[in-house]
Amino acid sequence: MSTNRLAQSPSAYLQSAAHQPIHWYPWGQEAFAAAQASDKPVLLDIGAVWCHWCHVMDGESYENPDLAAFLNEHFVCIKVDRDERPDVDARYQRAVQTLTQQGGWPLTAFLTPNGEVFFGGTYFPPDGKYGRPGFRSVLESVLQAYRGRRDQVQAQAQAIRRALDEHLDEGARGEVSAALLDDAATHMARAFDPVNGGFGSQPKFPHTSAITLLLHRWYDQPSDQLRTIIDRTLQGMARGGMHDQLGGGFHRYSVDAKWIVPHFEKMSYDNSELLKNYVDAYALFGTGEYADVARGLIHWVREVASDPEGGYAASQDADVGLEDDGDYFTWTRDEAAAVLTPDELEVAAAYYDIGTAGEMHHNPGKNVLYVAASVPKIALRSGRTEEETELLLRSAQAKLRLERARRRAPFVDRTRYTNWNAMMASAMLRAGSVLGDEWASGHGLLTLQRLRQESTEADAVPHTPEGVTGLLDDQVQVAAAALDAYELTSDREWLEWAERIMERVWNEYWDHETGGLFDTARGRPDEAGLLPARAKPIQDTPTPSPNAVAGIVAFRLHELTAQSRWKERGMELVSAFAGRAGELGLYASTYLLAADWQLNPATHLVVVGDAHDENVEAMHRLALAGFIPRRIVQRVTPRDADRHPLPQAVRGMLAAGQSPRGYACTGASCLQPAGDVAAWQATLESLRSVAA
Repeated sequence: MSTNRLAQSPSAYLQSAAHQPIHWYPWGQEAFAAAQASDKPVLLDIGAVWCHWCHVMDGESYENPDLAAFLNEHFVCIKVDRDERPDVDARYQRAVQTLTQQGGWPLTAFLTPNGEVFFGGTYFPPDGKYGRPGFRSVLESVLQAYRGRRDQVQAQAQAIRRALDEHLDEGARGEVSAALLDDAATHMARAFDPVNGGFGSQPKFPHTSAITLLLHRWYDQPSDQLRTIIDRTLQGMARGGMHDQLGGGFHRYSVDAKWIVPHFEKMSYDNSELLKNYVDAYALFGTGEYADVARGLIHWVREVASDPEGGYAASQDADVGLEDDGDYFTWTRDEAAAVLTPDELEVAAAYYDIGTAGEMHHNPGKNVLYVAASVPKIALRSGRTEEETELLLRSAQAKLRLERARRRAPFVDRTRYTNWNAMMASAMLRAGSVLGDEWASGHGLLTLQRLRQESTEADAVPHTPEGVTGLLDDQVQVAAAALDAYELTSDREWLEWAERIMERVWNEYWDHETGGLFDTARGRPDEAGLLPARAKPIQDTPTPSPNAVAGIVAFRLHELTAQSRWKERGMELVSAFAGRAGELGLYASTYLLAADWQLNPATHLVVVGDAHDENVEAMHRLALAGFIPRRIVQRVTPRDADRHPLPQAVRGMLAAGQSPRGYACTGASCLQPAGDVAAWQATLESLRSVAA
């Protein structure tokens, strides 16, 4: 089988198109030089290996010999993996959105030979359907415009470029005040779906940063309304079909308002942040269901999405073929009956709503598993005890899980993207501390060690081991995770690594004119097309905003090092975007968490004692396991206490204290030192009442 230029790409998505008859170029100067030399327009296709409609368009159009011949003759064609090149995707998504008011994947953009957009869209069917024009007719119209109305094409491209330059800078200076946080909570309450949980109607996405912000707000200012928003959202997601009820982990989003029917791909970045949500909510409220969801998610990561040497896969596909739509994850009544006893089927069908009529349009018999009734209700209806019902349900789950494992599983993209690996490592460190899961925390540390070892620079990380460099998100997510590793291990190498990375971030990404951090470093190579356009993102879309993460890291560094420059940098960054926060709503949640660090005092939990003292280790574990907003955890020995820039109040008590001792201070206010595990537990529990 002949292949094109994509055959040597490390990207699984680009490799999947290597056999196509189109003369694809990967992103780079070579493609634009070819377009300029031949005076041809550029077709830019941006997609991902997990994207269902990307594969549909590949199969319908890009594997069609006639369409391929037309494209090869009249266009220069570039294919981009949006996970591999988020910098390219961010700019071209925004450009097409400026033109059409829509975006997504596949992104189909038409460019001038120098890389500026003059027309675009998303999925185009080969022949007109779904209310969309046919792809061949689109290609012919674009070609006619390029050849016959060149002045209009150039004018359109320049207008889009001007709008792009304006929209990519999301900075706007403003006052940072407590009203920002109050207004955000009010906005979230208005957007909240009181019936199903979540925000808005449909489709429904997991707004993980918003949940984190609300957990912070509830801790500081408890209210029934905030608790309802948090619980109904977490329970709605956990009990819905967006949650993989058998295998653990979450699919990308729900197409309906009830969280039942998902888009079945699983993304590393969603699952890492959802894991943090559930373990934090468990740590704060003690709800056992949340711990169970977190354990199931860790199970999926361990069995499907982790590398034994450290590292996490990027995604798992939704499907195994173009006619498939989540068939691996869904069940007909007959499929369930074939592996379950009648009693097991009765209970499982009631619990998961496995009927003869399912939820999937492509196969109406296919059921998405979701929690339709509780075990007590099923027991009452069936005349069984709750214990009997629970045993039958567990047996049915085990058999369904075993049968599903015999099916052909969707593809797992094992590319280790640095930003997503750091996010998952951070989540694993957190989950390990809260749930007492040594594998989770150990694998999180192993992943960070691998990231550090594979980087060729001491103060920066690449997007993949041999991939593009100079992306802000990679740097700040690794720095954040390194601080988590420091708090867990007390190994100062993690703290020093984070500080080195963030120093370089401020040197290479900071906007000296208006403040804020650009998403790419200055002077990067391969600045083709729209890449020279400078972007300063503050929205969570959908991953946490790298500017916001940078702000949080800066404030944490200030608390851990007592270096005033980190606080000053954090404040400058937060103020650089304060004028936009009010209009971004849910999408400003991570930014508001950074503002929270500026506006409210941090809580220091310091455990002092000998390195191998069991009581000290137990107190340190307790400090890590709780949920406290703006929390800093340090474990120090009496001999090296002077090397740690501890809060002044703690340092004063250290001089007269014995070890082991636990110190808890919020701002300048400290509780009595705790001399043993029981006293320390009581101290940590009392902090919430002090905060409230």
